[in-house]
Amino acid sequence: MEILQYAFMQRALLAGVITGAICSVIGVYIVLKRLSFMGAGISHSAFGGVTLGYILGVDPIITAVLFCVFSALGISMISRKKIVQEDAAIGIFYSASMGFGVFLIGFLRGYNVDFFGYLFGNILSVTTKDLLYMSIVLGIVIFFIFYYYKEFLCLVLDDESSAVAGMPVVFLNHLLIGLAALTIVVSLRVVGIILVSALIVIPAAAARYVTENFKTLLGLSTLIGVSSCLIGLLLSYFLDTPSGATIVLTATGIFGISWLLGKKS
Repeated sequence: MEILQYAFMQRALLAGVITGAICSVIGVYIVLKRLSFMGAGISHSAFGGVTLGYILGVDPIITAVLFCVFSALGISMISRKKIVQEDAAIGIFYSASMGFGVFLIGFLRGYNVDFFGYLFGNILSVTTKDLLYMSIVLGIVIFFIFYYYKEFLCLVLDDESSAVAGMPVVFLNHLLIGLAALTIVVSLRVVGIILVSALIVIPAAAARYVTENFKTLLGLSTLIGVSSCLIGLLLSYFLDTPSGATIVLTATGIFGISWLLGKKS
């Protein structure tokens, strides 16, 4: 209990709860829609947005959000119009964004920028402003998930039948990808650009081995995501290990347990 006396640990624990909840809820739809690779592509696109923010002298989180949303929508539109295959589109935006970010770093000579924290996460450095961003995105995600609950469910199960039924499939796809982009950006402080896609995919994948009921899947995925963040944070504190990596490894361990339980059943 002594760690709760520190303000930075209080912020870190709250950030872990919020991030675990957002990522795991969105992750259910990403996994069922088979967009896991897109999550990785969007997260790496954030690097270009972060460096652009430092160049322009604005909050890098804001530019990262814009960069990720435009990248995600670009991937979706290009693949939908069959210009190139979806995996190729992701690879193009993934590589271009990372290259753009590295290119801009050359103009930041003399600036003390913590790019390592953005790449691998540093939950202990979470600020009150970061928590505000996370809370706003959590509210946005929960609102749209509940407002379009039936539509999103039909979308991930069978988007072709949903289109025939008259649902705005294109709009729903873009909305889901946009929510994923927002989730990824506000989670950068916790697990970083490199690892954030894992926190989106692993809890949902682990929950699928335990249940096939969609509502239970959402709840269990959220529980796994939040637990992974909290347990991983506490382990990193006592073991003096990188927080982002410890959180992801904890989630991976829970996935292994879920796989074993699912295999036995």
